Amino acid sequence: MKTTKKQVSVLFMLFCMLFCVCLITANVLETKQMAFGPISITGGLIVFPVSYIINDCVCEVWGYKKARLLIWLGFSMNFLFVMFGALCDALPGAPYWNNEAGFHAIFGLAPRVAAASFVAFVIGSFINAYVMSKMKISSNGKNFSLRAILSTIFGETADSLIFFPLALGGIVPNSELPVLIISQIVLKTLYEIVILPITIQVVKFTKRHEGIDEYDNNINYNIFSISNI
Repeated sequence: MKTTKKQVSVLFMLFCMLFCVCLITANVLETKQMAFGPISITGGLIVFPVSYIINDCVCEVWGYKKARLLIWLGFSMNFLFVMFGALCDALPGAPYWNNEAGFHAIFGLAPRVAAASFVAFVIGSFINAYVMSKMKISSNGKNFSLRAILSTIFGETADSLIFFPLALGGIVPNSELPVLIISQIVLKTLYEIVILPITIQVVKFTKRHEGIDEYDNNINYNIFSISNI
């Protein structure tokens, strides 16, 4: 099925809202460190992989163009959140307010970490969408599960390879960086696999509801062609 609809559907709008909420929530949850035996993770791991699952759903149903719009929208909303949080953190608190340290721990995201996060997110998300799109064409729409898992592996690998060296290089010992990178990739991929049955049902429902199953034949994959939706 293909469609010539140009309007934004309610379901697509809801996916966009959930995508943005997940990205912003991940920023806040990243401030908590957790340990499960020998494995250390941040709270952001709870919600951040959901953004890749939503990316897969949107790319599968509406195609790469809508996924491109989704990614830039998420980037913009996340950027606004970080900027407003940094501005509020920089403003002096009231004399009677004694929670400066706690507020700064959550909203005082270091510029280096913020920049690394933004770059890693954009590159990882677009690689995820590109792999998903190309594999759908080559497989003629079959093997959604395999496409979802492989696109996540490629996207999360790029994300982790970019974020950790940029954000933590020189802070975390170089011998520990590969461990952090690999553990993040493995855990996020496992997350995708565990929740895959739900993802499949969401995709099936969305295709039926929207009457859309887009194939990205002869499209422009330029990530900056935002107006071309």
